[in-house]
Amino acid sequence: MKRIDLNCDMGELPEAITDGTQESLMPSLTSVNIACGGHAGDSRTMKATVEQALRWKLDIGAHPGYPDRANFGRIELKLPPEMISDSVFEQVQALAEVAAECGAIVTHVKPHGALYNQAAANRVVAQAIADGVARWNRDVALVGLAGSLMLDVFRDAGFRVFAEAFADRRYEADGTLRSRRFEDALIRDAAEAGQQALRIAERRTVIACDGSEIVANAQTICIHGDTPGAPAIAAAVAKTLRQASVALTALSRLSRNDSNT
Repeated sequence: MKRIDLNCDMGELPEAITDGTQESLMPSLTSVNIACGGHAGDSRTMKATVEQALRWKLDIGAHPGYPDRANFGRIELKLPPEMISDSVFEQVQALAEVAAECGAIVTHVKPHGALYNQAAANRVVAQAIADGVARWNRDVALVGLAGSLMLDVFRDAGFRVFAEAFADRRYEADGTLRSRRFEDALIRDAAEAGQQALRIAERRTVIACDGSEIVANAQTICIHGDTPGAPAIAAAVAKTLRQASVALTALSRLSRNDSNT
């Protein structure tokens, strides 16, 4: 039976935490990545999200981004690697401390936004992320874009690595994510997102914007918690995968044969 993790970026929108939108996603998921003070999030939102994740028995991951709340961490910053490393370390440590207070542990780290996209193509940025996480704990998994060099950098740094693909994002022909500057960067239709997730799980590919088929050999599929209609998208993705006999399995429960180590 095919197995895959279904993750979601969370703790980014305080109103989604308090109005129930965020937790309504969780029955469809196996892992969450929690904003930890860089692009979004604070001790209160981290605690609330960790507590929700614990109720649903989900893996808890850190989601560090550039410390740029005004742009939600989605604008590239030209920071020296030492500053990136320091920021990643501080963010991951902050979430780990909150998680420990709640009786939880952080199992993985996934960069956010522009930091993620830069690391996919920039070895120095990817290494800075790995260095920051290593200062906190080397015994966690790192998540990165399927087919990108960031996975090689993370692996060479000694981390267990999981490749990620996206159910709710469109791709360019080179395997990168289509920029959010374009109106069609997001997949808002739940059924379409479900079919893209199924293709990733079964065929390890996605169809790019130009119609070409590109490799997306991933062990985890992401849904963005701030995508319009995210709960319906998550439910459709989970249902589509389960109906195809794909077992939704949290990263910590995947074997090393399932990872990219």
